[in-house]
Amino acid sequence: MTDPAPLSLCAREPRVPADRLVAEMVPPPRFDSVRFSTYIPDPNQPSQTEAVRVLEGFAAGLGPEAANGSGKRRLFGFGRAPKKAPAGPRGVYLDGGYGVGKTHLLASLWHATPAEPGLKAFGTFVELTNLVGALGFQQTVRTLSDHRLLCIDEFELDDPGDTVLVSTLLGKLVDAGVALAATSNTLPGKLGEGRFASADFLREIQGLSAHFRALRIDGEDYRHRGLPEAPPPYSDEEVTGVAHATEGASLDAFSPLLEHLARVHPSRYGALTDGIRAVCLTGVRPVPDQSTALRLVVLADRLYDREVPVLASGMPFDQLFSDEMLNGGYRKKYFRAISRLTALARDAAELANNR
Repeated sequence: MTDPAPLSLCAREPRVPADRLVAEMVPPPRFDSVRFSTYIPDPNQPSQTEAVRVLEGFAAGLGPEAANGSGKRRLFGFGRAPKKAPAGPRGVYLDGGYGVGKTHLLASLWHATPAEPGLKAFGTFVELTNLVGALGFQQTVRTLSDHRLLCIDEFELDDPGDTVLVSTLLGKLVDAGVALAATSNTLPGKLGEGRFASADFLREIQGLSAHFRALRIDGEDYRHRGLPEAPPPYSDEEVTGVAHATEGASLDAFSPLLEHLARVHPSRYGALTDGIRAVCLTGVRPVPDQSTALRLVVLADRLYDREVPVLASGMPFDQLFSDEMLNGGYRKKYFRAISRLTALARDAAELANNR
């Protein structure tokens, strides 16, 4: 009996209906079970412990008892709800390098907020902009205005049009009483390495920074704390063999996959991986240009969110991006992608070893 043919990401062109976009605004599978209690602060980084303390208090302030007489909820603070929403920061902004657990903390905040899933939302910046595109601006405002909390992972500052769109949206939601939380995706060459620069942020998104209290989270990439180096690439034959032997695995050549990603909107990359249990890639090579590299970053994020192991032949993942890219304005994204793909390659080693 021959093994069934593996799946192919290149053969998929998903269409995601608007109602699914709204229903899926919850933490992704990798972060479904995380809690503040499962976050392990680095003892050498007190800012990590402090972030947990502040976020636990923030979540406690978002319960039903936080509603005031006018019907608006208290947006930031940790005691008894005032008669009016406070004039100061109305959200939290988690800032730090890649791999310090910002998404873990953001998802933990979502889980700890005392509200039904339909009254709190979690999504990436890209997913939020796609929701606006699918529903329209006014309908998105109406859909999210009754929420207690909106969490935005990987807040983008590199697309002025989308940034202004989302900042306008968030201003409307703050006026409606929605609390905000976001993780940073700053441009190190512009804002400084991993730092929240309020003046630059203010200019970039037209005053939205006034709604946030910045929490700096220092530390090194937890994915590499005490762990072995990523396994070296496999041969084409080994990757193909694993793909045929693993139920639900996909098998694609790297270059055609990069070309296919250009035809699929990044907001659909999650749907592109629906039902995929492992991604097998042959012929991995350095990406040719920045637009392609940024699309690959989004795919890496979605695979990591969904805990999909990646087995590859060709070049190792730390050689995907050129020195120019790694020293440019998007370097933070590229290092995050390398970190996450390395973790997924480590997960995939088990598939190869058990074959």
